[in-house]
Amino acid sequence: MAPLIVFCSDPLGPRRADPHFADEARAARGLGLRTALLDHDALLAGDVSGAVRGVPRGAGAAWYRGWMVPSGRYAELAGALADRGVTLLTSPDAYRRAHELPGWYSTLAPVTPRSVWLPARPGHAPGARELAALTAPLGGGPAIVKDFVKSRKHEWHEACYVPDLADTERLGAVVARFVELQEEFLAGGVVMRAFECFTEGGEARAWWVDGRPVLVTAHPDRPDLRPAPVLDAVSPLVAALDCRFVTTDLALREDGVWRVVEAGDGQVSDLPRGVDPGLLLEALAGVR
Repeated sequence: MAPLIVFCSDPLGPRRADPHFADEARAARGLGLRTALLDHDALLAGDVSGAVRGVPRGAGAAWYRGWMVPSGRYAELAGALADRGVTLLTSPDAYRRAHELPGWYSTLAPVTPRSVWLPARPGHAPGARELAALTAPLGGGPAIVKDFVKSRKHEWHEACYVPDLADTERLGAVVARFVELQEEFLAGGVVMRAFECFTEGGEARAWWVDGRPVLVTAHPDRPDLRPAPVLDAVSPLVAALDCRFVTTDLALREDGVWRVVEAGDGQVSDLPRGVDPGLLLEALAGVR
């Protein structure tokens, strides 16, 4: 039996899929797949039993396809579903490993910018001394600030890009502003990544199921740009990561080398506009 696909429900109509995932849910039903709905708002609020009320008991193996979930909440979700006889095919440990940079970085280090990180609580930015010690292994130069999951690249100069790590005043200001803007959504802590120069061809998103690249799309931020990455160097590393469903965002560095700029759990990765979701769903449906 093919796995159940659990989508986020529409906050304004809990018996239908969230509009963002409606096409995907419709495509799943068109392929004859079983689907169910999850209340994402209830999950984030801590009402886990209420969140999974719409998932049928005894449904067996399942994938989640929806909005991002903090790793701790995902573990609670997995437990609540298990109580109903439903097993997420991505375990909580595997979700954290794919979803948060400290989980995947050591495995993908040969193909991704050098990175360092420091745990931090929402509203508490590291001080100048902590940041200087943190970034010393990067050896100076420009860098990017993010948390364990996301950056704020749309506030590039304000809360993302540090022109020179030697400028500790600027470094501290960018990190402080990033932490401020993330508010309670700061995930895990602060990450600093060495800045690399990429071409203007855009990013590609590769979708991997059980270590196999089953789909390559544009990045959702630029669906009009569709680069064709070379995956030879990435494939064995994704297999070594040992996560059943992951994505890697890749960009072409100016020296002609494809680099992983981000990795993520495939369940909470977004498909760009115009992609037939059936291609991905067929790959997920074939998993046992």
